[in-house]
Amino acid sequence: MNQLKKTISPIFLATIWISLSEFVRNEFLVKSFWIKHYQDLGLTFPSESMNGAVWGIWSLLFAVAIFIISKKFDTMQTTFLSWFVAFVLMWTVIGNLGVLPYGLLLYAIPLSLLESFVVTLIIKSFQKKQLLS
Repeated sequence: MNQLKKTISPIFLATIWISLSEFVRNEFLVKSFWIKHYQDLGLTFPSESMNGAVWGIWSLLFAVAIFIISKKFDTMQTTFLSWFVAFVLMWTVIGNLGVLPYGLLLYAIPLSLLESFVVTLIIKSFQKKQLLS
């Protein structure tokens, strides 16, 4: 039970941080980039509840990935490796599909790096407590 708690707690808190970070960034800071870009493509930007639920799942999966990566790497290595895997690869794919508004990367790159760093700190803090106990 204790091991389960040491796994679920950091992943749960990391998922909350990722979800909040993604929501604030995409809903308040860069949504206009997305909407305009999609309109220019003749598309409607997907903002239905189901789309939000999938992002919630993505947040959980990202937290799990960082949890696993953090067991092998230090804080900065975990931050950059997880950021690369989650964001750079995603931007490459959506850029290739033609649905990435490149102007938003000015905001998305530093904020996604911050998001990855904070998640790494959350998870590493639990690992440090585990070592001390």
